[in-house]
Amino acid sequence: MSVLVREEIELAKTEVVTKVSSIARGAAAVAAGAVFGVFALVFVLLSIAWGINAATSSLWIGFVAVMVVLVLLTAFAFLFAWRKLKVGAPTPKMAIDEAKKIRTTVSGSASQAPAGGEGGA
Repeated sequence: MSVLVREEIELAKTEVVTKVSSIARGAAAVAAGAVFGVFALVFVLLSIAWGINAATSSLWIGFVAVMVVLVLLTAFAFLFAWRKLKVGAPTPKMAIDEAKKIRTTVSGSASQAPAGGEGGA
């Protein structure tokens, strides 16, 4: 019986190690993809700026236009994050209120229970 338990434990360890290494490889691939994505975004923004420069024949207008769009997107992102994060500490207010109602209901019904022991749990 102990041999069977040891073999099951070894099987579980092997499974966990295999899954963890697979998750680690996946996380590394996501990180590499994120880095490549950031560089691609930089090149896209540069391409847009140079395209505007070519259309307007002015070197600075394209870069200023891209910068203004990025500053506006940054401001909107920070405003959105600020609104979502200003809610305070995560307290389960609804659950606390419900627990208080249950406690008053239970304590109220316990004091109203018949003395003969017929209504108890």
